[in-house]
Amino acid sequence: MGPVELLHMSVFSQSFSPCGRFLAAGNNYGEIAVFSLSAALSPDATALNQKPVLTFTAHEGPVFSLLSTDCHLLSAGNGEISAWSWSELTKKNVKPLWTRRPNYKSSLEIPEINSMTINPRDNSLVVGGGDNNIHVMDLENGVFKTVLQGHSDYVHCVTVREREAEILSGGEDGAVRLWDSRTGQCVHCIEVYKYEVCARPQYGKWISCVTTDSDWMLCGGGPSLSLWHLRSLSPTSIFNLSGCQRQSTFHQDLILTVGEGAFVSHCLLGGEVKAQIPCTPQSLNTLQLNNNSTEHRVLTVGGSSDRIDVFTNLSYRAFSLRF
Repeated sequence: MGPVELLHMSVFSQSFSPCGRFLAAGNNYGEIAVFSLSAALSPDATALNQKPVLTFTAHEGPVFSLLSTDCHLLSAGNGEISAWSWSELTKKNVKPLWTRRPNYKSSLEIPEINSMTINPRDNSLVVGGGDNNIHVMDLENGVFKTVLQGHSDYVHCVTVREREAEILSGGEDGAVRLWDSRTGQCVHCIEVYKYEVCARPQYGKWISCVTTDSDWMLCGGGPSLSLWHLRSLSPTSIFNLSGCQRQSTFHQDLILTVGEGAFVSHCLLGGEVKAQIPCTPQSLNTLQLNNNSTEHRVLTVGGSSDRIDVFTNLSYRAFSLRF
């Protein structure tokens, strides 16, 4: 890859291997890089250990979403999902186990897939993207069994609220929808931009991130990042962060979030922005916490750069992996 491609690289997605020793990252060129965290984190690591052990082209379009199951890496490109065996990838074998396409209305349209999550209750894959619908695939037999229809524009993000058997989705239409995963019915629709405390008309109404922790939901995008209580369906805290947030997560008593701006923001549940930790990329798309391994417990963030920042301690960047 030439200097021009490197200059314009963006990292959109990340997923840790089930064992927690490897990190997969997807970029705007349809490539997936696999990094050895155990090598990069070892005391005698060199610059070479910060480079991928494997890079391969997985899709024609950008890899907007990556996800790991017990033994597979799932990747989403333009209109398709592929599965790769983690044990084969670590041996540098790059043959997809399968590739599936949701049942789109037209064979001509190839909607991008923006987000995927697993619903552990029924071992299904929940997929949201450019055709405004949410497609649910049975991971046992690879069949798309349900389509959740309701968004009037494309779906940016999906997440699952396990205890309640609910799927949450956020879209370009400004709505967060809560779906009953058993019936496929939309049970609530929250139009976040209609709440004055959240609205930022200058940025638009689209919802780019949604995540949950039991009865709590975080969502943001055009509207400010906000914390909602899902029983009362009302916003309890608003985070005064500039720009649009693209990914957020609950971590212990903190909220970690990234978006426009070269930093990871640490927020308190009450709404206070406690710290902003500098990062290499000028704008960030993805943050992941490695909970699969106590030995390699890190936070990794990626965005408008070929570098993925690694935090062994949440308060400063330790080093960067390079595509």
